[in-house]
Amino acid sequence: MIKTIDPATSNNLDLYNLMSTAIAPRPICFASTVDKNGNVNLSPFSFFNMFSSSPPVMVFSPARSGRDNSLKNTHENVLEVPEVVINVVNHDMVEQMSLSSTAYAKGVNEFVKAGFTEIPSEKVKPPRVAESPISFECTVQEVIELAQTPGAGNLVIAKVELIHVDEKYFTDGILDTEKLDLVGRMGGNWYIRAIKESLFEVTKPIRTLGIGVDALPKGIRESDVLTGNDLGRLGNLEHLPSTSEIDVAAVMEGAEALSKKDIHLLAQRMLKDGNTKKAMALLLYGESL
Repeated sequence: MIKTIDPATSNNLDLYNLMSTAIAPRPICFASTVDKNGNVNLSPFSFFNMFSSSPPVMVFSPARSGRDNSLKNTHENVLEVPEVVINVVNHDMVEQMSLSSTAYAKGVNEFVKAGFTEIPSEKVKPPRVAESPISFECTVQEVIELAQTPGAGNLVIAKVELIHVDEKYFTDGILDTEKLDLVGRMGGNWYIRAIKESLFEVTKPIRTLGIGVDALPKGIRESDVLTGNDLGRLGNLEHLPSTSEIDVAAVMEGAEALSKKDIHLLAQRMLKDGNTKKAMALLLYGESL
């Protein structure tokens, strides 16, 4: 059964909780800003992502308070001084980052409250977070207010002017996802940690033209064993195996003695091991039974 929800008639808090839980994990923009008097502010926002690499542009949204409709200090600051440093958050600093989200009074320095270290930036006024693995010095190109009601977002469009990366997070000159140990925001009090056990690879069809799920025989598409992910991996192959490849796979795996369901189960294990072409050959053999 599907529950249908109309945002126009939903409670603001309920809608926020539903959307922030469903649209996750979200990267975290740990934003340092200054006001016109030079007071430093540091605050995390999970309504955030990159939107362009050339030019390098990021967008984050400090929303209005759902309780009293007030603006975030970050929002006020980027209007006064249109600059921001977006610091990346990893697991080593997540508790301090969370502490900095406390609603301290304007003018209170969250660097001090959360125990972070300020590093002067080179091209913008706000300081960087020394503990962050990567920091992006940005100029604010535009602030778009989506509405003036409680909970309304304010899109801060920030162009990256300079990037600072701690070299210990590189492996052979490439930024290493495992070393970064990033965290993402989920719903409620929940976060997610991008450790090795939760990482997996999906080959991007950038330079290939997959045959598509629709090109698979009906018996494979409608398998009681194969999942949507299994079919997606098979559909990413550029062509079906040849007759000789099908015969070789059948002999090597003893498919002659297997039922069609057992063949599908065996092929599924092959898919999990990354042997997509061999799995396809075995499945096509099963279609001949």
